[in-house]
Amino acid sequence: MSTELQPTPQTDPPAEPPRYVVRYGSMRHLGEFSGRRNQPLRRGDDVIVRSDRGVEFGRVLCDANEKTNSYMGDRVRTGRILREASDEDRRSLDELSDRERTYFASGEGMIAERKLQMQLVDVEQVFGGERIVFYYLAEKRVDFRELVKQMAREFNTRIEMRQIGVRDEARLLADYGDCGKPVCCNTHLKEMPPVSMKMAKLQKATLDPNKISGRCGRLKCCLRYEYDTYEAHRKELPSVGTTVITKEGSGRVIAQELLVRKLLVSFEGGRRMMIDESAIVTVVSGRNRGRNADGKTEGNQNTE
Repeated sequence: MSTELQPTPQTDPPAEPPRYVVRYGSMRHLGEFSGRRNQPLRRGDDVIVRSDRGVEFGRVLCDANEKTNSYMGDRVRTGRILREASDEDRRSLDELSDRERTYFASGEGMIAERKLQMQLVDVEQVFGGERIVFYYLAEKRVDFRELVKQMAREFNTRIEMRQIGVRDEARLLADYGDCGKPVCCNTHLKEMPPVSMKMAKLQKATLDPNKISGRCGRLKCCLRYEYDTYEAHRKELPSVGTTVITKEGSGRVIAQELLVRKLLVSFEGGRRMMIDESAIVTVVSGRNRGRNADGKTEGNQNTE
């Protein structure tokens, strides 16, 4: 008598829990946190998460995916979403802010008592109470070991001292920029981009330090946003001093209008005209290689 073997039923592998990008902490850290399968979350939801620092109050920004992972880099912070924040959690957050003000006043007093060369900027207590972080400015290295011991005894929790720069100070304390919107460093910027005076000059921004400096006193981060576009256009257009042949005749480029891709050209007799890039027939001298009307590159044609 033969026994028929019953096929083994195929079961789908368990679905992975959803993952979300969450922003949390005074320094607006970004992390990728796993949620619960039966509790979908939306952008803007307040959540309680467990990070490497402890239990934190955060806000969901979006679903985590390969694109968000590449934006946050290899050292992305990870953790777990414990639950959605409740009204009681929000009340606790307000109470936490009151305690932080008390910690700040006490910390300033301890620093002054020990005559340490450091300026206290802000205090952050992790939502779960696991640690208190003191952010400070200092020009030199500060020996604060005895200060930390005193704070640990006073506040009965773990103390972390974190030295920051003036841009980080703006991230912690600044509110609105000259544009009328919340400062970039306290909203969407993950890292502070390098900004130079060259970027301001290329974009023909005013060079008045009072107008191109942000709340931190350094050059505004927004000068970096369009710089790559300006630089690309600068390289593609004939440079200042180049001789060009146009539909209006031969002339010398004396200025570039980069965003509209136009050139101010001086013709014979001192006549000046703003011409479009498409009006250039050939570049005949200068650093740029010659280009004909079809945009094809020709060899250098120095007429001298």
